[in-house]
Order: sequence, then C-alpha cells, then structure tokens
Amino acid sequence: MVENVIIGANSYIARNFIYKLVNDYNCTNFALYGKDDCQVDGFGNYNKVNILDKNDVKNINLNCKYIYYFVGKTGSADGFNNYIDSIDINQIALLNILDQYVKQKSNAKIMFLSTRLIYGDYDGVQEEDFKFDLKSIYAVNKFACEKYLMIYQKVFNVKYVILRLCIPYGSLINGASSYGTCGFMLKKAQKKENIAIYGDGNQRRTFTYIGDVSDIIYNTVINNNCVNDIYNIGGEDYSLIDVAQMIAKKYKVFVENIPFPEIESKIESGNTVFDSKKLDNIIGNLHKNKISDWISNLV
Repeated sequence: MVENVIIGANSYIARNFIYKLVNDYNCTNFALYGKDDCQVDGFGNYNKVNILDKNDVKNINLNCKYIYYFVGKTGSADGFNNYIDSIDINQIALLNILDQYVKQKSNAKIMFLSTRLIYGDYDGVQEEDFKFDLKSIYAVNKFACEKYLMIYQKVFNVKYVILRLCIPYGSLINGASSYGTCGFMLKKAQKKENIAIYGDGNQRRTFTYIGDVSDIIYNTVINNNCVNDIYNIGGEDYSLIDVAQMIAKKYKVFVENIPFPEIESKIESGNTVFDSKKLDNIIGNLHKNKISDWISNLV
C-alpha cells in the first residue's frame, strides 16, 4: 500500500514538502497527483488528474495512511472577479476528495492547509479560537473547507488535521519560488525595482521558512495526538515594512509606501501574529530558521 498520497503535487509548498520527504526523511513511498502532465521536479509515481471532475477523482487511490492536500487558488481581491474559480478550486475540489474518501472507505488522515485570513486584526498573538473576520471570498473558501472536514468527520468518521499558515518564504528547490508577500518583494528587488508596500506597512505577520513549514507538516501528520483538530504554524513576528526594508537593503533598492487600492483597503486583515503553543507542545518547536539569515544568503 502507498503510504502517502500528495494531491496538488506541483504547488509551491508541495514541491518543497516532497523534497523534504525524499531528502530528509528518506521517504519515497508516495503517489503524486496534479493537474499538469508531469511532476515538474521529476519525481516519479505521478498521475495527472482533474480534481474538479468527480469521475476523474475516482482515479486517486485514497487507501493510504496519509493524504497531503495542497490544492488551492490564492488571491483575495481576485476572488471577487473570479468567484466561480475560487469556489471550484478551493471548495468543490476538496468535496470531491472527501466524497471519494467515503466511497473508497479510506482510513487515511487528511492534512489541510488553511490561512491567516480567517482571523481578525489584533495587536497581540492569536490562538486557534481567536475571533474570525472573513473579509474575502478566499477567506470564506478556506473557512468553509475547515467546516467541511469537521462535518465529514462527524458524519463519516473522516480523519483530518488542519494547519493554519501565515506567510511562508524561501525555497529548497531552484525555481520553486514562494507565492505572496515574500515572493513579490524578492522578485521586485532582484529586478532592481523598488518594493511597493500598501499603506505604512506596519501590519505584523508570522513568517515561517518553507523548510520549517515542511518539517511541521510532516511531524504533525504522523503524530497520533494531532487528529481532528486545528493548529497554527509558528514562526517569527515581523512587520511587512521590516521585511521589505531588509530585502531592499540586500539588493540596494528602496521601499515605496503607496496608497491602498479601494478593494484591498477594505479586505486588509491587519495584524496576524500566530500563537503556536498548542502545536509546539505536541511536536516541539520546529520553526527554527530566521528570515534575516535567509535574506543574508540570497544571491
């Protein structure tokens, strides 16, 4: 039996996670699935599947030990224009997997990555039961998926673990660039362009190196004490302007503060700093890399 099924195998986080599995955990007992013709890093046992097609999803063998689910469409403001794609990719796709999980009588544990965007603005640290403030379709998508997993657990005994991630950065693989905040900043600076920041950039975030994210995912999923629950992934607390200035200094460019566009100003989430004690107390503190070291080692 295949031990690990990885769905969305060509996503940024999945690619780094697979690299970790093979190189740090000596694990090659996995099956990979994605929408592309091949796994971009050349890993074998890959199968092309249209996760939005219920008939095609039948070709994913879920009789395994662990299911790592990396499918998703980001873009908070974009969701208002492309809400059908956002709902399909972020919600229908997971429901197709859960439907097959039940029909195949799987007993696997599903790992689902959720987002910081379900939380509201707060000056302190946010635990998993902190108040929710869903300001975008993407945030609603992720929150809905969390609820789908809980419902399927109650009705069909589906096993899951939900990990909420704030801002990942870095890469273990050349070409597997990070999406979102750090990826945007880095690409601008490497092209010798100034880094634009909406507003004053004082919003604080939890930043986590992708290698640490991968270690945390792996050690959470294999831990029998982490089941049917939600955990924050920890990291370092920085403001957006702090990180932008560190990257800008590295590449000798500048940071420009620009006004928020109207939609972005209305969906801005404010400060999001994770309290990860709940998970750290189970698997240990695995968020060990520093963003300052990562920036120093960039070329």
